[in-house]
Amino acid sequence: MTEIQKLLFDRQDLTYRDFQSRLMPTVDPETVIGVRMPALRKLAKELAGTQPAEDFLRQLPHRYYEENNLHGLLLSAMPDYDAVVAALEAFLPHVDNWATCDLLSPKVFRKHPSELPGQIRRWVADPHPYTVRFGLGMLLSFYLDEAFRPEYLDLAAGVRREEYYVKMMVAWYFATALAKQYAAALPYVEERRLDRWTHNKTIQKAVESYRITPEQKAYLRSLRWREGA
Repeated sequence: MTEIQKLLFDRQDLTYRDFQSRLMPTVDPETVIGVRMPALRKLAKELAGTQPAEDFLRQLPHRYYEENNLHGLLLSAMPDYDAVVAALEAFLPHVDNWATCDLLSPKVFRKHPSELPGQIRRWVADPHPYTVRFGLGMLLSFYLDEAFRPEYLDLAAGVRREEYYVKMMVAWYFATALAKQYAAALPYVEERRLDRWTHNKTIQKAVESYRITPEQKAYLRSLRWREGA
């Protein structure tokens, strides 16, 4: 057992392990240690910038789910943009679940709004589904507010994959776009530019949002794509 693995097992919560395993059908339960996220984040802060952390980030693939999560947290805290992108290129092919994918949120990306979209385009075209999901997540996180451009809606709508966790992220993206950029996003629903499942899931998530007005919710419900329509 490595030193990092020992640190993780010292923080093991067996009840949480069993609970978390049920939420991740793509992950082998034998690879889940059972470390709660606050404890994992605290450990990441303690290790950030140390030699053990640098060594750990070079050790891929990892054995345990929490090792991947720790890797993601350490990576997200790295201060150099190019180093983060290089680390992601090495790490993303090993991501095998939505939870690890979705905790990846490099802080340095906010300082590079003009460079990141080109990289996102490469990620959403990748064969690996969780690399695609990650790219869509970055589009959702960083480009639906002041950095928004209508062309990014086309980029997300152009992702046509059959994997559940990719389609769900497309739906989350458009539901959030409806909350933040309603006028620009609405035609994608009105004109059925998404596949049926993603279209209906987008509406479902949008009408659950407190940021959508009651009038908007009523109109979106009328746009549901029903069987035979």
